[in-house]
Amino acid sequence: MATRTLSVSSLASTAFATFPRPRCTPPSPPLLRLFGPRLHASHLSTSAAAAAATDDEDGVDTVEQLLIPRPPSASAPGAPRGRIDRLMKLQRRADDDAVPGPAGPGGRRRWFPYLDAFRPAAGGAELSSREVVEVLEPHILEPRRDRIRRAVDNRSYAVCLVVEGLSDFGNVSAAFRSADALGVQSVHVISCDSSKRYRDNRHVSMGAEKWLDIEIWNSPAECFSALKKRGYRIATTCLGTDSVCVYDMDWSQPTAIVVGNELRGISEDALELSDLHCSVPMKGMVDSFNVSVASGILLHHAVCDRGRHGDLLPEENQILLAEFYMRRRESTATIVHEYAKRKAENFMARL
Repeated sequence: MATRTLSVSSLASTAFATFPRPRCTPPSPPLLRLFGPRLHASHLSTSAAAAAATDDEDGVDTVEQLLIPRPPSASAPGAPRGRIDRLMKLQRRADDDAVPGPAGPGGRRRWFPYLDAFRPAAGGAELSSREVVEVLEPHILEPRRDRIRRAVDNRSYAVCLVVEGLSDFGNVSAAFRSADALGVQSVHVISCDSSKRYRDNRHVSMGAEKWLDIEIWNSPAECFSALKKRGYRIATTCLGTDSVCVYDMDWSQPTAIVVGNELRGISEDALELSDLHCSVPMKGMVDSFNVSVASGILLHHAVCDRGRHGDLLPEENQILLAEFYMRRRESTATIVHEYAKRKAENFMARL
């Protein structure tokens, strides 16, 4: 995945609206798997337990800070991870990996990005999602645990949102907020012209980006190539004679919805590389929605048309629950890393 700057898209003179803008919170490291004796949360130090005693959110990241451009060297192997990368804790599946699971309508398989493994950055044993949940659950208040579980139960990767070339961080934040509220877990940002960005509406997203899988790409070709490997068809929002009304689309197929720049709309490259064009019918005098509003309308219709949106398999649900527990607070990483370290020490002691 090539990640870098930020830009989002809308249907310029075609169809979409604006939302508010949030705050973000930082992340932690990745993961994989290993075997060893089991440990219990009681083995954790009191300092680590105290670090997770409250449910207050750490950090003051904004969407603008999360999507800040990274230098070219940041894409090189071994380079420091960016803020967006650090949001994702568990080991992620490579884009070239075969999409797991049975084929759905149209012969496409639904993508799920995480492996059942957490690999501590500073050494220690690899942990499974079940271990991560068992270690962190005692440190999360019950109402918060219930809310996280409800959110995970309603998450889906069958529909994802792609924003191309957006220049207003408020629109980006609003699109993120709509995706989170509707259970769309995967969001992609294609950077384009970053010469001008607006700094208003700083808290529009209400922290939604903390819970989403956000990936940043340098071009439509790079983004669409990865999404097609994952089994998605690409639907760009565009008014034209070949555009399909969103009410007539088959949303049972894994679909990536692409919205474009506030003024120019979808780029020519994105239109040519997409599988189909779609539009939202309008009944008034104006011929376009704000980009964030358009995103909300499209995602809401996709969710409603699919019926029950949450479609994770039991094992995927467990993995995403562990991912959400890890993202809850930056300090939870301390607890998990200490557990992994002690697990590795116990394993070595038994050899």
